Amino acid sequence: MTSQAGGVAMTLDALRDLARTKLRGAGLAPDHADAVAETMVAGERDGCASHGIYRLLIAANSVARGVVVPDAAPVVRSPAAALVKVDGGGGFAQLAFERGRPLLVEKARRCGIAAMAINHVVHFAALWPEVEALAGEGLVALAFTPSHAWVAPAGGTKPVFGTNPIAFGWPRPGRDPFVFDFATSAVARGEIELHRRAGRPVPEDWGYDAQGQPTTEAAAVLNGAMRTFGGHKGSALAAMVELIAGPLIGDMTSAESIKADGGRGGSPIGGELVIAIDPAGFLGDTVAEHLARAEAMFTAIEDQGARLPSARRYAARERSLRDGVTIPRALHDDIMALPNG
Repeated sequence: MTSQAGGVAMTLDALRDLARTKLRGAGLAPDHADAVAETMVAGERDGCASHGIYRLLIAANSVARGVVVPDAAPVVRSPAAALVKVDGGGGFAQLAFERGRPLLVEKARRCGIAAMAINHVVHFAALWPEVEALAGEGLVALAFTPSHAWVAPAGGTKPVFGTNPIAFGWPRPGRDPFVFDFATSAVARGEIELHRRAGRPVPEDWGYDAQGQPTTEAAAVLNGAMRTFGGHKGSALAAMVELIAGPLIGDMTSAESIKADGGRGGSPIGGELVIAIDPAGFLGDTVAEHLARAEAMFTAIEDQGARLPSARRYAARERSLRDGVTIPRALHDDIMALPNG
């Protein structure tokens, strides 16, 4: 670890050790601390600062506020041939996903398609590490989760939806998977929080203040309502996520999540739906031929100078694996002030 003007340079191993130490210091059991730390390191490694080590402060706050069960033991069940259910016991979602993933992969390969409902967990992170992990197993993957009711529907100014991310992963033999992950809100909530921490204004189309007026003040948006991306299109997708990752799997909507939080200011409480598809289940012996056809589409995109959604992250990953990462000094100071485990 070296100090630089405006930041602290760290190797990824040092960052991982720091995250584990601070998460254990916050009260997380070792298995949870390890799983949560990997998600934060992945975000920082891939240049996704709003989902990187900054989230350690959010996770520690959720533990301190009693929102998350720090030593929850996820329980994996098999309710049907192509279904997996994981009761996270009120813990963070990362360990619940890891415990359920092997059975989901097994069922997807056996049935061609399988789904996993993760219930009773606390969410604070992006979904792309999960679909990337499944794509790395040769599966096509989708993931959905609601959050807290922070986002107004198109045409309204009061929160109903969560940021409600959608993630997709596609395996590419011999290549990094094609992965995208985006909130159905105009921007991730963490990005607004980073603007607030830095004292920077936000674009006017990111949200409304508590009176329903457009604003460029980050704190006002955090206390008011965020907007969906793409107007009514993002609003419809957000509603879809509420339904399929809420009532469909017997878990909370974003409005129910923020009500359950009870003003504690913790991370969203609820569930997640993960769908895994084995291309060979549809294609059999012709799977390699048809995956090659997909590669022709990727080539057509890149040959005209367009960027695949996951390309920026992979480029950042290559740099980080070589050079490490630099953490803003103020953020590093805040993290170092947390107790050690």
